[in-house]
Amino acid sequence: MARFSLAKVVAPALETKAPEPAAPAPAPAPRQSAQTTKPGASSVLDMHLRLHSRLIDELDLAKLDKLSEADLRKEVMTLVADFARGERMALNTTELQDLGASIYDEMVGLGPLEPLLKDESINDILINGPFQVYVERRGELELTQVRFRDNDHLLRIVNRIVAGVGRRIDESQPMVDARLADGSRVNAAIAPIAIDGAAVSIRKFSKKPLTLEKLVEFKALPQAVADFIHGAVKARVSTVISGGTGSGKTTLLNALSAAISHGERLITIEDAAELQLQQPHVVRLETRPPNIEGKGEIRQRELVKNALRMRPDRVILGEVRADEAFDMLQAMNTGHEGSMATIHANNPREAIGRLEQMIAMGGLAISPDAMRQQIASAIGLIIQVMRLADGKRKITHVTEITGMEGQVVQMQDIFTFNRTHTDADGTVHGEFRATGLRPRCLDEMNRRGIAYDTANFDPSRPLVME
Repeated sequence: MARFSLAKVVAPALETKAPEPAAPAPAPAPRQSAQTTKPGASSVLDMHLRLHSRLIDELDLAKLDKLSEADLRKEVMTLVADFARGERMALNTTELQDLGASIYDEMVGLGPLEPLLKDESINDILINGPFQVYVERRGELELTQVRFRDNDHLLRIVNRIVAGVGRRIDESQPMVDARLADGSRVNAAIAPIAIDGAAVSIRKFSKKPLTLEKLVEFKALPQAVADFIHGAVKARVSTVISGGTGSGKTTLLNALSAAISHGERLITIEDAAELQLQQPHVVRLETRPPNIEGKGEIRQRELVKNALRMRPDRVILGEVRADEAFDMLQAMNTGHEGSMATIHANNPREAIGRLEQMIAMGGLAISPDAMRQQIASAIGLIIQVMRLADGKRKITHVTEITGMEGQVVQMQDIFTFNRTHTDADGTVHGEFRATGLRPRCLDEMNRRGIAYDTANFDPSRPLVME
C-alpha cells in the first residue's frame, strides 16, 4: 500500500490556533453529502476543527509517518472514538464513522472539499470565499451547502494544494495555477486581488478519459465527424482545437490522441499537467512560475524550444496563450506534423487572428504576411467546440486551412453544427451537416490507407446522431 508523509501534509495545521475554550460542543448531526448538509453546519464544523487541532497535539507523527493509509485511518478512528466518549457525544456507529472520515479528510485531504472531489457527477468546483461554494453538474451551476470555518481555514487548504506541486501563493504572488494529485486543474486567487476571500476554481480530472465513441454517445458529434477527425489525426494532420472556457477542448484533445500510434514519441507541454494520453512513450513538461525573488521562471516558449531538441514525433500543447505560438508553428513546419494544441477563440477565423496576435507578442521582426504564411502552412484543421446555452458541449465546426490567397488565410468548413431552435426549458436543438466540400487532407488519408466514406460529405442530408 502506498506510504506518504503525514508530517508534510499536517504541518500547516500546526500553525492554526485552537478556538478559545467553549461550552461542551453539541452532538453533531450525521455527516451528509455536500448538497444536503443541515442548517447549523457551522457549529459542527467548529467542533470538527477543534477535534482536528486536539488530535494533532496528541498524534505521534514519527510513528504515524510509517503507517499505511488504512492503518492511519484506523488510528484516527480510535482517537476520534476516545474524544467522543470524553465529550459524552451521543453518536451511533454510522455517525462516529462519518465524524472520523471528516477528521481524516481535514488532516490529510482537502477538508470540506473531499465529498465534492469524490462525487463523479461534478465537473467543476467554484469557491467564492469561505462561505459560498458552487459546483457544475451537466453544464448547470448549483450552490452547495459546503462551508469553510473562515478564510484562514480556506487558505490552509489552498496552501496544501499548491505546496503539493512545489508552488506558492501569498500577498506577493496572489495567483497560482496548480493541480491536485489526481491531475485536477486548480486556479486560486487570494487577497489583495480577491476581495471577498480566496477564490478557487477546480476543474476535476476525469478518472476515465472520454473516448470519441463516448462523445458520439453523448451527442457531442455524429459518428461521421468522429471518423473523419480521427482519420485526420492518424494521418498526421496538424490540428488546433478552439473553444471557450469549459467548452471541452482538453477532453476532445485527450480523445483524439487515441488516433496516435503507440510507436510515436510524444512531448506534452502544459502550465498544469492534465492531459491523459494513453501512449506508452510520453514525456510531460510543465511550466514553472518565478520564485520569491522573481527568478527561475520557465515559460511555455522555453519548453517548446527545448522539446524540439528531444526528438519528438509530435509536440502537444495543452493551451497556446502567448508567444510560444510561433515556436509551435515552427515545430509543425519542421518535421513534426500531427502536432496538436488548444486555443481560446469563439470561431475558427478568430482562432487565426488570435494566433497572429500571439506571434506579435514575441516581438519578432516578422511581417503580417509572413505570420499568416506560417499559419497556413503549419495547421491543417481547426476544430471548434462550444458549450451551448443548455450546458451541452458540441463540436460546431470542422474547418480545413487550405493556404493563402493574397494576404488572407483561406479556410473551408467541412462539417458544421447549425442550431435550429431552443425549447422553453432551454434545450438547444440543431443538426450536423457537411458543407459538400471535399477536404484536401483526404488525399493524405488515402495515401496512408485510412478509409473514409465520402458519402458523408453529401450536404443534402443531416448527419445522423448515433
